[in-house]
Amino acid sequence: MAKAAKANIRIGVGGWTFEPWRGTFYPDGLTQKRELEYASRHLTSIEINGTYYGSQKRDSFIKWHDETPEGFIFSMKGTRFSTNRRVLAEAGDSVARFLGSGVAELKSRLGPVNWQFHPSKKFDAADMGAFLALLPKTIEDQPLRHVIEVRNDSFSTPDFVELARKHGVAVVCAAGNSYLQIADRTADFVYARITITDEKVKGGFTAATIDKWAEAARAWAAGDIPKGMTAIAPLPKTKTPPTDVFIYIIGGHKERNPAAAQALIEKLA
Repeated sequence: MAKAAKANIRIGVGGWTFEPWRGTFYPDGLTQKRELEYASRHLTSIEINGTYYGSQKRDSFIKWHDETPEGFIFSMKGTRFSTNRRVLAEAGDSVARFLGSGVAELKSRLGPVNWQFHPSKKFDAADMGAFLALLPKTIEDQPLRHVIEVRNDSFSTPDFVELARKHGVAVVCAAGNSYLQIADRTADFVYARITITDEKVKGGFTAATIDKWAEAARAWAAGDIPKGMTAIAPLPKTKTPPTDVFIYIIGGHKERNPAAAQALIEKLA
């Protein structure tokens, strides 16, 4: 097992409003308006999904910042109006509107933006390159990280991996669903979405599954590819700087996701 470099490993779930979590993850009697406050003190990150479907108010980003502790990080999905289009090169105005909607109000809580593509979207090097060039490296003087989630097998090519590396954009590493898994490191951070929680396991993950993903997280943090995964365009074996890692327990049996995330956090501690 690779030794972990000194890197931040953040683990969480998708969103924080889900009725079945009340009485399982959230204590009985906790008011809904305090759920984010609670979740952010028991997880180390949350992926905001609502930003994919529609714009959020600036006041919401301010509120989310103020309700969460220092060190907690939000990632968020970029708007579908930027990614669900035939010509990605024409998404500039949409990207600018989304990032200008108040995202920067998260301040130190602001993590990667996940630009998710429909499974029918096929790889076109020129058009994808044009889209990646639209993604700014900063927002209101804050550094901004981007990750893209591609789900069509046409992206399983070294040309795509090298394009993502050129722009310093991470590629989602998917686990547990039918979408392709791209394990290559293309940025200074890794972003994984895991969809394998088990309804029959009270904690969502078996002990063996927790061990597997803890080992993967440590490998990623050290700049390595986890055991059992294969890179499409491997990097040369060199000493790498610490690599931040974001792992989200998404989908699967959603009711168990917070328990699985907490178990993984505890294992890594």
